Amino acid sequence: MLFLSPGPRRARTIRRAAPPIRHTARPIWRTAHALAAGAAVVLAAAACSPAGSIEAADVPEWKATALPAAAGVVVEDAGKILNRDPVVKTAPGIGAGSYVLTITCEGGGKAFFDVSLDGTRLTEAGAACNGSRETVRIKVPAAGTLQIGASSVDAPLIYAYHLVPAA
Repeated sequence: MLFLSPGPRRARTIRRAAPPIRHTARPIWRTAHALAAGAAVVLAAAACSPAGSIEAADVPEWKATALPAAAGVVVEDAGKILNRDPVVKTAPGIGAGSYVLTITCEGGGKAFFDVSLDGTRLTEAGAACNGSRETVRIKVPAAGTLQIGASSVDAPLIYAYHLVPAA
């Protein structure tokens, strides 16, 4: 049996469609995203690094800009924490009342300030060591000897604080 179909027979070629642009561009975008993420990590690490060597820092010069002078300072201190040992300042003869402790530090990480009166803890305060200032209100219940200890597990860093009567 013979079947005839009308018209001439044409050869058919199968054409593959070109891949969509989004599939071709995907490897380029992946590379671009990877480069951008790498650059962000490098910039973040550089931003968190201290500007100079903490060991060589001039503490009084740094304190003059980091923690401006205040009127009526009862106790103040500034220094370097080069290891994890706390630095304690003792101030005898502190009267009862409300005070404001202003603290700052530089060098990365965080510094902690432990405030006690005659051996009894009044409060603990912390400051991020990025040059910002933190303030803490402290109520001293009776006259006595005040101790303020500065410490950090993120040594080395420089710190400064002052305690003034609350207004």
